[in-house]
Amino acid sequence: MGAPKGRTPLRFTTQTLLLQLGVVALVVLLSSAVHAWLTYERLGREAENQALTLARTVASDPAVRAEVQQISARPGTPPPAELLAGPLMAAAEGARARTGALFVVVTDETGLRLAHPDADRLGQRVSTDPSEALSGKEVTTRNTGTLGPSAGAKVPVFAPGSSTVVGEVSVGYSTETIGQSLARDIVPIALTAAGALLAGVLVSFLLRHRLRRLTLGLEPEEISTLVHDQVAVLQGVDDGVIGVSADGRISVFNAAARRMLDQPDLAGTSWAAAPVPVPLKALTRPDATEGDAVEFLAGGRVLVASARKALHGREDLGWVVMLRDRTELQQLTRQLDAVGTMSTALRAQRHEFANQLHTIAGFMSIGQHQQARDYLARLAATGPLKFPVEQAELLQDPYLQAFLGAKGVEADERGVSLRLGPETLVRGHVIEPQEVTTVLGNLIDNAVNAAVAGAAADRWVEVEVLDAPGDGGAAGTLHIIVGDSGDGLPGGGDGFTSAGGGAGDRADDVFAEGFTTSGQPARAGAGQGLGLALARQLARRRGGDVTVLERGAPGGPGAVFMATLPGTIADLTEGDNDV
Repeated sequence: MGAPKGRTPLRFTTQTLLLQLGVVALVVLLSSAVHAWLTYERLGREAENQALTLARTVASDPAVRAEVQQISARPGTPPPAELLAGPLMAAAEGARARTGALFVVVTDETGLRLAHPDADRLGQRVSTDPSEALSGKEVTTRNTGTLGPSAGAKVPVFAPGSSTVVGEVSVGYSTETIGQSLARDIVPIALTAAGALLAGVLVSFLLRHRLRRLTLGLEPEEISTLVHDQVAVLQGVDDGVIGVSADGRISVFNAAARRMLDQPDLAGTSWAAAPVPVPLKALTRPDATEGDAVEFLAGGRVLVASARKALHGREDLGWVVMLRDRTELQQLTRQLDAVGTMSTALRAQRHEFANQLHTIAGFMSIGQHQQARDYLARLAATGPLKFPVEQAELLQDPYLQAFLGAKGVEADERGVSLRLGPETLVRGHVIEPQEVTTVLGNLIDNAVNAAVAGAAADRWVEVEVLDAPGDGGAAGTLHIIVGDSGDGLPGGGDGFTSAGGGAGDRADDVFAEGFTTSGQPARAGAGQGLGLALARQLARRRGGDVTVLERGAPGGPGAVFMATLPGTIADLTEGDNDV
């Protein structure tokens, strides 16, 4: 035989329900008992007061006082037959019959009964202590006498015209009568208790249902484990996680999300009013498509965000927004682009050098020494490598030569001529190639796209690069101006200049996330509409800027952008020494 199976433990909600029902039942029973006891005490006090009133009435009757004084003055006690037929018996029994009292007893100064409902007890001493009343005090009592338990009162009987106590009057009401009154009053008490118990049961069931819904049917141990796992996962991952509850409040805002968005912990705040980028909020709109990714900038970081509905069964728990940082990936991409550009330039240079050496060797072999010297002079004037970029010798930095040469090759393949402006002069060496690549490359790519899309027959992009020394031996500043033959920015042709005021504030429109110079809508997750915004953020982070000098006009010339990149080029003196 197998081992007996243990009983399945009750669920937490069931335990809570049973505990609540027990507490409600206990409270109702205690309340009912206390209420019944207070009612019983109230009825007892009312019986005592009623007995005291009746006893005072009988004791103050002049006939009773005179008769008690007369009997007390006689030696001995009259026989029971005489007392039974006497006026005291008639007065006491009349008062008892009128009020429904259990007894009305009159005694002399020694406590012997002069009037009593039971004729056989006349002339006998009372069963309860009469000393307090015979001493002149009025007292209320609850005791058990010869006629049963009662609540009553004892009042002294004074001699007529005197303060001498000559007897006492004792009146009592049966506690059984009090019990009958309590039984009549207990019905509303019981109904009230039953109603309270029923209401408590209903509330307990409703609370159980709400507790089960709020806890998703999980046990406390499961909730505790879930919380520990949530903390471990949310704080351990590099991705940002934002949880938005069904009621529109932020329920989760992990450390990675705080770092990426440069915000404090926003848990508990309203999602609609949270200081987060607008693209994030757009992901959770009712008309948003689940799973769509958006790319945006936040604090100099390139972030990709997506959102999904959180469901538990059929219950809507809200949204989960995921954030991924693509900044490092883009930096690696730019590094790879730079390496590819240099590799392409070196391969072309190797091929060109080989051709040039073959040419020089040919001149030397046939004895044309003067032609060889002239050929070498032309090489020195045009640079070691023939790119489709004229005046490359104005860029002494080999990185800029290679990069602009590669961009010239790409532009030439698209039918665009990339040329250097007459003010170009770079004497130093680039020390921040990644950022220079990002800014200069984005500006050139946008200009080439604009030139291709423009209406002008002569398609060109002009780049002017000028370095300026830094103060006190610090790294110098690189100034970049890029213009094109395109149709300009939307709204151009009005004499716009960013430095000229007037319409200059509209220049910031082109630096908004999602803006593309091609006029085509940016595709989600494709990286479009971020180039100019990223370039400006990188420049401003270094203390520089990227601005629009001219918006251009339809038919050309196109827009002109200017970038200032402080601290990106080595000191000119230092560069000359290196050469």
